[in-house]
Amino acid sequence: MTADMPPERVTDPDGATVEVFSLPTDEVTLEELLRDLFENHWDKITFGPLIQGAAWEIRAPHAPTHVGMLDGYLTVAFGASHFHLCIGAHKGPPGNPTPEPLARHRRTARAELYRRLDKSGVPVSWGLRLFNGQNEQQTTILLPNPFLSPDSDKVLEMPDWSRLELWDRLRARWLGLTEPDPFDRSGFGFSHG
Repeated sequence: MTADMPPERVTDPDGATVEVFSLPTDEVTLEELLRDLFENHWDKITFGPLIQGAAWEIRAPHAPTHVGMLDGYLTVAFGASHFHLCIGAHKGPPGNPTPEPLARHRRTARAELYRRLDKSGVPVSWGLRLFNGQNEQQTTILLPNPFLSPDSDKVLEMPDWSRLELWDRLRARWLGLTEPDPFDRSGFGFSHG
């Protein structure tokens, strides 16, 4: 995605319209992006899979105690609690190598910054999504939302547009879109369906 390419509009399984900004899926890019989010913005993001029938909206209790790579998996640990995402080449142990089709299934095959639109067609949610080689969601990272309070996710009476700072920063770094998009600031309030 470059500054002169518009986002792709897709319809999610729940019928919502989402604007998708595709990102590279190589290990180096994904590790840099995820490390930045979890090491530098852990206190601003909410993360976990958001799939039909389950929404895991987890907030880190503190900065990660460990972020590292091993055999294609990025591990982010917060003490005993941790998660693993397969973002790179995965081989398995030498005595029991992972079959290539399974390794492709596990690895991130699609990464995207996105903004979810409400029924009137304006943005109401911003984030990053990763999908594996079978198009199954690995995780969603929800970015600060100008319509929700940072501490309780209560709907604000007036939008706090400063909460789009991380979205604007990611757009600039990963998409080359250096100017904030007025469209991101065109909504009136939070809604989800």
